[in-house]
Amino acid sequence: MIVRERGGNSVPAVFKSEAKAMSFLHAHVAKGTILNADEAGSWDELHKRYEVKRINHEEAYSYDGACTNWAEEFFSRMRRMEIGHHHHIAGLYLLRYAQEASWREDNRREANGEQVNRLAMLEMKRKPSVDFSGYWQRHEMKKTAN
Repeated sequence: MIVRERGGNSVPAVFKSEAKAMSFLHAHVAKGTILNADEAGSWDELHKRYEVKRINHEEAYSYDGACTNWAEEFFSRMRRMEIGHHHHIAGLYLLRYAQEASWREDNRREANGEQVNRLAMLEMKRKPSVDFSGYWQRHEMKKTAN
């Protein structure tokens, strides 16, 4: 699932089903926010807390202000990343790949040099990754709770 803020950032999340995403949405999206969703039944519960614009993709991709094109664009880029660059995304690391894709999507209009400098500065401030430290030595990975 991807939550994309108009003019803001994207927040990816990984769940076994769309129905399990509700607690995440309640924690990260303010009550009363206008959301766009497709016609999947698992999104029906959103109407209790949010104004929801729904779109049926069999009829249209955008209609009367309802549109999920930003989400579809994100998932399209994710698929292209897997096909063209990563070749395989293991389920254990799906959230990490989605976070990378989200960062790339949100910062795609910045100059490459600015992106590199920003990433380098962020990396210098971080502790070693709990997911990827020791990866190349084939040490056992630790799962993180998200």
